[in-house]
Amino acid sequence: MAQMGRPGLSARQKEELWTRWKAGQSLSDIGRSLGKHAGSVFGVLLAKGGIAPPTRIRSRVALSIQDREEISRGLVAGLALRKIAEQLGRSPSTISREVSRNHGRRKYRAASAEERAWRQATRPKSCLLAADQPLQMVVAEKLNDNWSPQQISGWLKVEYLNDGAMRVSHETIYKSLFVQARGVLKKELVSRLRTRRLMRRGKTSTSHGQPRGQIVGAISIRERPAEVEDRAIPGHWEGDLLAGEKNTHIATLVERQSRFVLLVHVEGKDTDSVVSALVRQVKHLPAGLMSSLTWDRGTELADHKRFSVATDVTVYFCDPQSPWQRGSNENTNGLLRQYFPKGSDLSAYSQDDLDAVALQLNTRPRKTLGFMTPAAKLAEGVALTA
Repeated sequence: MAQMGRPGLSARQKEELWTRWKAGQSLSDIGRSLGKHAGSVFGVLLAKGGIAPPTRIRSRVALSIQDREEISRGLVAGLALRKIAEQLGRSPSTISREVSRNHGRRKYRAASAEERAWRQATRPKSCLLAADQPLQMVVAEKLNDNWSPQQISGWLKVEYLNDGAMRVSHETIYKSLFVQARGVLKKELVSRLRTRRLMRRGKTSTSHGQPRGQIVGAISIRERPAEVEDRAIPGHWEGDLLAGEKNTHIATLVERQSRFVLLVHVEGKDTDSVVSALVRQVKHLPAGLMSSLTWDRGTELADHKRFSVATDVTVYFCDPQSPWQRGSNENTNGLLRQYFPKGSDLSAYSQDDLDAVALQLNTRPRKTLGFMTPAAKLAEGVALTA
């Protein structure tokens, strides 16, 4: 049967994904390293609540792939099961069960027997809270009272000083919340946590050396020239990311005087992906048509200096939590929801698709322009300043 949708990740890729996640890498960085979209990475992480599954280790008494290859060669040579067992230092009953559960002497294959054994060994261990109903009820009650998992764990040790059964680590509580496949604590209780995040990063995770939450060398919107404020001349733009499902985004650029729109396909929300995409698109504009760009405080433009060097465009940043300072862009993003409803997977749209949507907006009369179109208004502004 043909596979539908994006191909999945191999076992090796999943192992690398978790290693990079625990190292503090972003979804886009992980996706690029694996050749996958950030949304695919997000789906794998979300299914496990951001908690890496334990590494599977073969029991020292279990048959290995080398043992199974020896069994296969012995069967081909016509050896008795007892003789094969003797050569491997195993019980004859062990070899007999191995052969019978894998289609008998004539059809036994080492590779398929190994794959079956590895698959059959996947028996998840029941977690502590699932096995202890009284403990589970106390934890759920305290979570509902907005207690943190760490507070609950510490309080249990004090409150039930002489009852060793009423003990649970805060990590176990987090796992029971974020790994919903366990079905122990209701998903609604996650909203009681202070962070309200969907996934957990382990205590070994780090983002050291990554420019998260900061924009080095940002020029404040308060330093923007007066000519930008009064929309007197064209060439000054506002920008932002329009968010979609599965951590997908589109970059939106709006010229302040004419409300002319550019839509830019981006591979991820990380600053390298966003800045590279913006540089490519802006370089297609006529010289001088963009002299400044005002952005919010999102770190997707942390590498703004590279953008400015490549395009000769000055970047200004809004004050924190002040979307009204990019009013034209915010309004345009609202109009774009007609084409890209909330919950849409924006990675499905190519740059040609985005150009077609931008063309419709730019040739639609706007009340704020006296019912001129953005395209006509921009052409008029450029002609007057030529």
